This record gives sequence, C-alpha cells and structure tokens, in this order.
Amino acid sequence: MTVTSLMTADELYRLPNDGNGYELERGELRKTMSPTGFQHGDVESEIGSSLRAYVKKHGLGKVVTGDVGFRLERNPDTVLGPDVAFVRAERVVNTHKYFEGPPDLAIEVVSPGDSYTEVEKKASDWLRYGTRAVIVVDPPRRGVRIHRPGETIDVADTITVDDIVPGWQLPLSEIFED
Repeated sequence: MTVTSLMTADELYRLPNDGNGYELERGELRKTMSPTGFQHGDVESEIGSSLRAYVKKHGLGKVVTGDVGFRLERNPDTVLGPDVAFVRAERVVNTHKYFEGPPDLAIEVVSPGDSYTEVEKKASDWLRYGTRAVIVVDPPRRGVRIHRPGETIDVADTITVDDIVPGWQLPLSEIFED
C-alpha cells in the first residue's frame, strides 16, 4: 500500500515562486499554468481595472487580480485562484495568507494552453464552493459566459452582474479592442 501525503494550504503558501501557477485540489498540488501571454494579461487588466474602479468608488468591497488564493475546503485543503475576484465589503478580511471562503464573483480568462473543459470544470468548482457567479472570458473566440448555479448565459455585448455588483457594466468592446 502506498501512502501519499496531502499538501496543506500553508505548505502551498510557502512554495517558492518558480514562475508557474499552482492550486490545491483536496490536498493535491495542481500546476495551473506557466506565466500568461500578453493578450491574457491585457484582458485581465481591462476587466480588473474596470471592476476595481467601480467597486472602490461605490465602497462595495475588494477586487483582487493575479490568481489570489481562496481556501475553499479544509482537511484536505482546496485553494483556487481566479484571474479576477470580487468580495463584498461585509465579507472582506485582510490577510497575508489565503482568503477563507469563496469570492462572491470569480472571473476566469481562458489562456491558449487551457482546454475549455478545464475552464468549465473550474467554473463549476467555484459555484460548488459558494461563488455566486463566474464570468469566463475567452479572448480567441471573443466570447463571454456567465455561470450561475443552474444557469449559464452567453453575453451579447455588455457584462453585468447587478445582483452582485449593482450598476457595474463592462461592454465587450472594451475587453476585445482591435
């Protein structure tokens, strides 16, 4: 019988930065990707800066970017990191480690190395752990989908999630500039 030791969120947090992204799924280390490409970073920045400016102006909470870790499960630990995340003001807890619990809104930008199946699984995982909505942005296809429990919609021209970030709107033309 082979005994495999599971990694904890604290051990993940202490890993040296080797330029790759890692997440933890039920104690198992998963490499998520090498550093992203320019287009991915541009789309992530556009969405993150729009959402952050709006949230800050209206005092709605915090927006984080760059695969910040959210501890979603303990013993064994699960830590996932979205490209962009929003947490409502009443839930914000400043910490140097991972945020305990899911973000209210997770945004995933599809990278060239991602399979759409992997991204869809991650969106399902976010929802299963309590994230209220997951926005999946696919730059090569110039498409956006919003996933909610029991519902997935394709965005035609403007991203809105009024029940989570009231009043915030982001036209797709601002994300997919030519």
